[in-house]
Amino acid sequence: MKTPFVTSSQLDQITATYPTPFHLYDEKSIREKARAVNQAFSWNPGFKEYFAVKATPTPAILKILQEENCGVDCASEIELLMSHKLGFEKQDIMFSSNDTPAQEFQYARKLDATINLDAYEHVDFLKNVTTIPEIISCRYNPGGVFALGTDIMDNPEESKFGMTKDQLIQAFKDLKSLGVKKFGIHSFLASNTLTNDYYPVLAKELFELAVEVVQATDVDLDFINLSGGIGVNYKPDEVENDIAKIGDGVRQAYEAVLTPNGLGQVKIFTELGRFMLAPHGHLITKVIHKKQTYRDYVGVDASAVNLLRPAMYGSYHHISIAGKETAPQTHTYDVVGSLCENNDKFAKQRQLPEVHVGDTLVIHDTGAHGFSMGYQYNAKLRSAEILLQEDGTTRQIRRAETAEDYFATLYGFDLPSPRESEATDCPLYTSSANTSGSIVASTRSPIETARLAESSCSFCAV
Repeated sequence: MKTPFVTSSQLDQITATYPTPFHLYDEKSIREKARAVNQAFSWNPGFKEYFAVKATPTPAILKILQEENCGVDCASEIELLMSHKLGFEKQDIMFSSNDTPAQEFQYARKLDATINLDAYEHVDFLKNVTTIPEIISCRYNPGGVFALGTDIMDNPEESKFGMTKDQLIQAFKDLKSLGVKKFGIHSFLASNTLTNDYYPVLAKELFELAVEVVQATDVDLDFINLSGGIGVNYKPDEVENDIAKIGDGVRQAYEAVLTPNGLGQVKIFTELGRFMLAPHGHLITKVIHKKQTYRDYVGVDASAVNLLRPAMYGSYHHISIAGKETAPQTHTYDVVGSLCENNDKFAKQRQLPEVHVGDTLVIHDTGAHGFSMGYQYNAKLRSAEILLQEDGTTRQIRRAETAEDYFATLYGFDLPSPRESEATDCPLYTSSANTSGSIVASTRSPIETARLAESSCSFCAV
């Protein structure tokens, strides 16, 4: 059984302040995880965790990780921009993208972020659209299948990411001739692995590759980026990965392969988005309906808009009922959202204690690839994000979207903008307009705003 990091009484207080659904993060455990990762690789003086922004692109979370000496791995121009706005320095920004537009390479160069090239063809593309940096990385794809013993972990040959070994070697030669002085190797072979052996096996393969590449190109190899892939135990009966053992396994491979070949100065980097954040976030949602047909259904106020993984991948996320965490699991339910898609289910035929309308459900392990994968089918709006701080208090770190957020890109086309005359009776607006002619919102608290947004007034959603 999984236990939420927040108690039932805490949830009563939090949901009385913040309307559900919302994502809740635990600051204390996030910091502890970052420190554990840094400690596990402390044997490597140049080690750095570059948190994958795509997992949780929330400034408050990124600032916590920044304070814990983590960098950021960005996959788009907006992720780069956010990281820059938060004060991440050039040496703390990795740019790992694929099918990359010219403007994104240009912006990465403007920030002097470390670029990780996904394709051999991008060498010429980069040269033609911007300047060549002094340090650069290339992403390797070994092809075939990746297995640990008899267990197939993933199929790199089907992956769109990375270059072949021959392409990698030629890319290093070409880039060296273009003025690159320091190089890095990056690879990602499997996702969400639940074994302490994955990283050490990956590391050994990359270390052996590094020796071969350096011998073939005579480049100055600065770092090897092991990327992500260390998973989390989404199911209660799964065993959590031990980052200390993983770090030591990588150390052993390092000392067996790199050190004897004169590469004992190479830095080790990681990009552990899921491992860093997934267990430290919950999706909090209320039961609003029950339905009985051929199955028993529990309808909640969240949907796949708030957590896409179960609908997209059939992924398991554990569900607790606040106040009934240890109650007997006597009933079988499908836990569903309100989207007009039958895959909008957080759980299928899940054994749970008896559920009642008004119950608060905790959906576990949503701290990574939870909020960030949200979308807007049925014109549903993205939820708020709340941080449970180390001192036990909470603060909102992202407000819930409103109707006006949704309409913002449509005004001025075929959707009429709000008129002042229509909004004079709205409790969220003043009677004056700003210099652009748009309505000026009143200075109500975010909580008041959120609650009023649920009223019938079409102008309350600002």
